[in-house]
Amino acid sequence: MRINVVTIFPAFFEEPLRTSIPGRAATAGIAEYRVVDLRDFTHDRHRTVDDEPFGGGAGMVMKPEPFFEAVDELEPKGPIVLLSPSGRQFDHETAVRFSLQEEVTLLCGHYKGVDERVATGLATEELSIGDYVLSGGEPAALVVVDAVVRLLPGAMSDHESAAGDSFYDGLLAPPAYTRPAEYRGMKVPDVLRSGDHRRIAEWRHDEAERITRLRRPELWERED
Repeated sequence: MRINVVTIFPAFFEEPLRTSIPGRAATAGIAEYRVVDLRDFTHDRHRTVDDEPFGGGAGMVMKPEPFFEAVDELEPKGPIVLLSPSGRQFDHETAVRFSLQEEVTLLCGHYKGVDERVATGLATEELSIGDYVLSGGEPAALVVVDAVVRLLPGAMSDHESAAGDSFYDGLLAPPAYTRPAEYRGMKVPDVLRSGDHRRIAEWRHDEAERITRLRRPELWERED
Protein backbone atom coordinates (compact mmCIF):
# COMPACT_ATOMS: atom_id res chain seq x y z
CA MET A 1 0.00 0.00 0.00
CA ARG A 2 1.17 3.53 -0.78
CA ILE A 3 0.24 6.48 1.41
CA ASN A 4 0.85 10.00 0.11
CA VAL A 5 0.94 12.98 2.49
CA VAL A 6 0.83 16.57 1.22
CA THR A 7 2.01 19.04 3.85
CA ILE A 8 3.97 22.24 4.48
CA PHE A 9 5.87 20.42 7.25
CA PRO A 10 7.48 17.28 5.76
CA ALA A 11 9.87 17.00 8.71
CA PHE A 12 6.87 16.41 10.98
CA PHE A 13 6.53 12.91 9.51
CA GLU A 14 10.15 11.78 9.32
CA GLU A 15 10.58 10.09 12.69
CA PRO A 16 6.98 8.86 13.24
CA LEU A 17 6.96 7.02 9.90
CA ARG A 18 10.22 5.29 10.84
CA THR A 19 8.92 4.22 14.24
CA SER A 20 6.86 1.32 15.58
CA ILE A 21 4.35 -0.41 13.29
CA PRO A 22 4.44 2.20 10.47
CA GLY A 23 8.23 1.93 10.36
CA ARG A 24 8.24 -1.87 10.45
CA ALA A 25 5.62 -1.98 7.71
CA ALA A 26 7.78 0.24 5.49
CA THR A 27 10.89 -1.85 6.16
CA ALA A 28 8.97 -5.01 5.25
CA GLY A 29 7.69 -3.47 2.02
CA ILE A 30 4.08 -3.61 3.20
CA ALA A 31 3.61 0.17 3.19
CA GLU A 32 5.29 2.96 1.22
CA TYR A 33 5.11 6.62 2.25
CA ARG A 34 5.51 9.61 -0.05
CA VAL A 35 5.62 12.88 1.87
CA VAL A 36 5.31 15.87 -0.45
CA ASP A 37 6.26 19.43 0.45
CA LEU A 38 3.37 21.65 -0.63
CA ARG A 39 5.76 24.60 -1.02
CA ASP A 40 7.42 22.81 -3.94
CA PHE A 41 4.29 23.63 -5.93
CA THR A 42 4.33 27.39 -5.43
CA HIS A 43 5.57 29.85 -8.06
CA ASP A 44 6.88 32.86 -6.18
CA ARG A 45 10.20 33.45 -4.45
CA HIS A 46 8.55 33.40 -1.02
CA ARG A 47 6.96 29.97 -1.71
CA THR A 48 3.60 31.33 -0.56
CA VAL A 49 0.90 28.78 0.26
CA ASP A 50 -1.71 31.06 1.85
CA ASP A 51 -3.52 34.35 1.25
CA GLU A 52 -6.12 36.62 2.83
CA PRO A 53 -9.72 35.36 2.75
CA PHE A 54 -12.20 36.84 0.32
CA GLY A 55 -14.79 38.81 2.27
CA GLY A 56 -12.30 39.78 4.97
CA GLY A 57 -11.87 38.35 8.41
CA ALA A 58 -9.06 37.08 10.60
CA GLY A 59 -6.56 34.43 9.60
CA MET A 60 -5.11 33.21 6.34
CA VAL A 61 -6.51 30.63 3.93
CA MET A 62 -4.41 28.05 2.12
CA LYS A 63 -4.40 28.55 -1.63
CA PRO A 64 -5.88 25.90 -3.96
CA GLU A 65 -3.20 25.85 -6.68
CA PRO A 66 -0.41 24.09 -4.71
CA PHE A 67 -2.75 21.32 -3.61
CA PHE A 68 -4.09 20.70 -7.10
CA GLU A 69 -0.61 20.73 -8.67
CA ALA A 70 0.83 18.43 -6.01
CA VAL A 71 -1.92 15.89 -6.62
CA ASP A 72 -1.48 16.27 -10.40
CA GLU A 73 2.16 15.22 -10.00
CA LEU A 74 1.35 12.35 -7.65
CA GLU A 75 -1.34 10.97 -10.00
CA PRO A 76 -2.79 9.04 -7.08
CA LYS A 77 -5.27 6.19 -7.14
CA GLY A 78 -7.87 5.75 -4.45
CA PRO A 79 -9.20 8.21 -1.86
CA ILE A 80 -7.90 11.77 -1.63
CA VAL A 81 -8.60 12.88 1.93
CA LEU A 82 -8.60 16.43 3.26
CA LEU A 83 -8.01 16.45 7.03
CA SER A 84 -10.30 19.13 8.41
CA PRO A 85 -12.35 19.82 11.57
CA SER A 86 -15.33 20.25 9.23
CA GLY A 87 -15.08 16.67 7.98
CA ARG A 88 -16.92 13.50 8.89
CA GLN A 89 -15.36 11.82 11.92
CA PHE A 90 -12.71 9.22 11.14
CA ASP A 91 -13.56 5.81 12.60
CA HIS A 92 -12.55 2.16 12.53
CA GLU A 93 -14.78 1.37 9.56
CA THR A 94 -13.04 4.06 7.52
CA ALA A 95 -9.62 2.74 8.57
CA VAL A 96 -10.63 -0.73 7.36
CA ARG A 97 -11.89 0.70 4.06
CA PHE A 98 -8.62 2.58 3.52
CA SER A 99 -6.55 -0.49 4.39
CA LEU A 100 -8.13 -2.30 1.43
CA GLN A 101 -7.02 0.41 -1.00
CA GLU A 102 -3.93 0.36 -3.18
CA GLU A 103 -3.22 4.01 -2.41
CA VAL A 104 -4.51 6.77 -0.11
CA THR A 105 -3.59 10.47 -0.29
CA LEU A 106 -3.84 12.75 2.75
CA LEU A 107 -3.99 16.53 2.40
CA CYS A 108 -2.93 18.52 5.48
CA GLY A 109 -4.49 21.92 5.96
CA HIS A 110 -3.15 24.71 8.16
CA TYR A 111 -3.77 28.32 9.17
CA LYS A 112 -7.43 29.40 9.17
CA GLY A 113 -8.42 26.74 6.68
CA VAL A 114 -8.12 25.52 3.11
CA ASP A 115 -9.77 27.05 0.04
CA GLU A 116 -13.13 25.29 -0.34
CA ARG A 117 -12.28 24.31 -3.92
CA VAL A 118 -9.76 21.83 -2.52
CA ALA A 119 -12.55 20.17 -0.53
CA THR A 120 -15.12 20.17 -3.32
CA GLY A 121 -12.99 19.90 -6.46
CA LEU A 122 -10.00 17.81 -5.43
CA ALA A 123 -10.60 15.76 -2.28
CA THR A 124 -12.87 12.75 -2.53
CA GLU A 125 -13.73 13.04 1.17
CA GLU A 126 -13.12 15.28 4.17
CA LEU A 127 -12.32 13.75 7.56
CA SER A 128 -11.84 14.93 11.14
CA ILE A 129 -10.30 12.93 13.98
CA GLY A 130 -12.40 14.62 16.66
CA ASP A 131 -14.43 17.60 17.77
CA TYR A 132 -11.50 19.93 18.44
CA VAL A 133 -9.16 22.08 16.38
CA LEU A 134 -5.48 21.27 15.80
CA SER A 135 -2.79 23.63 14.59
CA GLY A 136 -2.77 21.72 11.30
CA GLY A 137 -3.71 18.48 9.61
CA GLU A 138 -0.37 16.82 10.28
CA PRO A 139 -1.21 15.18 13.64
CA ALA A 140 -4.51 13.99 12.18
CA ALA A 141 -2.73 12.51 9.17
CA LEU A 142 -0.43 10.53 11.46
CA VAL A 143 -3.46 9.19 13.32
CA VAL A 144 -4.97 8.00 10.05
CA VAL A 145 -1.70 6.44 8.88
CA ASP A 146 -1.22 4.52 12.12
CA ALA A 147 -4.82 3.30 12.26
CA VAL A 148 -4.70 2.11 8.65
CA VAL A 149 -1.23 0.58 8.46
CA ARG A 150 -1.67 -1.62 11.53
CA LEU A 151 -4.57 -3.33 9.69
CA LEU A 152 -2.44 -4.32 6.69
CA PRO A 153 -1.68 -8.06 6.53
CA GLY A 154 1.77 -8.67 7.95
CA ALA A 155 2.14 -5.21 9.54
CA MET A 156 1.60 -6.70 13.00
CA SER A 157 3.28 -9.91 14.03
CA ASP A 158 0.09 -11.03 15.77
CA HIS A 159 -3.12 -10.28 13.87
CA GLU A 160 -5.17 -11.70 16.74
CA SER A 161 -3.95 -8.78 18.83
CA ALA A 162 -5.48 -6.31 16.38
CA ALA A 163 -8.67 -8.36 16.27
CA GLY A 164 -9.07 -7.82 20.01
CA ASP A 165 -8.72 -4.05 19.86
CA SER A 166 -11.45 -1.59 20.67
CA PHE A 167 -13.93 -1.00 17.83
CA TYR A 168 -12.82 -4.10 15.90
CA ASP A 169 -16.20 -5.74 16.54
CA GLY A 170 -18.09 -2.58 17.44
CA LEU A 171 -17.26 -2.70 21.16
CA LEU A 172 -14.52 -1.30 23.36
CA ALA A 173 -11.78 -3.74 24.35
CA PRO A 174 -12.14 -5.60 27.67
CA PRO A 175 -9.66 -5.00 30.53
CA ALA A 176 -6.22 -6.57 30.12
CA TYR A 177 -3.88 -7.83 32.85
CA THR A 178 -0.37 -9.26 33.10
CA ARG A 179 2.02 -10.35 35.87
CA PRO A 180 2.14 -9.96 38.83
CA ALA A 181 -1.16 -11.60 39.78
CA GLU A 182 -1.51 -9.18 42.69
CA TYR A 183 -0.11 -5.68 43.01
CA ARG A 184 -0.75 -3.25 45.88
CA GLY A 185 -3.81 -5.20 46.89
CA MET A 186 -5.28 -5.28 43.38
CA LYS A 187 -5.80 -8.80 42.05
CA VAL A 188 -6.18 -10.17 38.55
CA PRO A 189 -9.69 -11.67 38.14
CA ASP A 190 -9.62 -15.37 38.96
CA VAL A 191 -11.26 -16.32 35.67
CA LEU A 192 -8.23 -15.09 33.71
CA ARG A 193 -5.99 -17.44 35.69
CA SER A 194 -8.34 -20.42 35.44
CA GLY A 195 -7.09 -21.80 32.13
CA ASP A 196 -10.75 -22.26 31.05
CA HIS A 197 -10.73 -20.64 27.60
CA ARG A 198 -14.51 -20.73 27.22
CA ARG A 199 -15.05 -18.91 30.52
CA ILE A 200 -12.29 -16.43 29.68
CA ALA A 201 -13.88 -15.65 26.30
CA GLU A 202 -17.28 -15.16 27.94
CA TRP A 203 -15.78 -12.89 30.61
CA ARG A 204 -14.01 -10.76 28.03
CA HIS A 205 -17.15 -10.41 25.95
CA ASP A 206 -19.25 -9.48 28.98
CA GLU A 207 -16.66 -6.93 30.11
CA ALA A 208 -16.45 -5.42 26.61
CA GLU A 209 -20.22 -4.95 26.65
CA ARG A 210 -20.18 -3.51 30.18
CA ILE A 211 -17.44 -1.00 29.43
CA THR A 212 -19.02 0.04 26.14
CA ARG A 213 -22.40 0.64 27.83
CA LEU A 214 -20.72 2.63 30.60
CA ARG A 215 -18.20 4.73 28.66
CA ARG A 216 -19.59 4.97 25.14
CA PRO A 217 -23.39 4.58 25.30
CA GLU A 218 -23.76 5.83 21.73
CA LEU A 219 -21.62 2.92 20.51
CA TRP A 220 -23.62 0.48 22.58
CA GLU A 221 -26.91 1.75 21.14
CA ARG A 222 -25.55 1.34 17.63
CA GLU A 223 -24.25 -2.15 18.38
CA ASP A 224 -27.46 -3.14 20.13
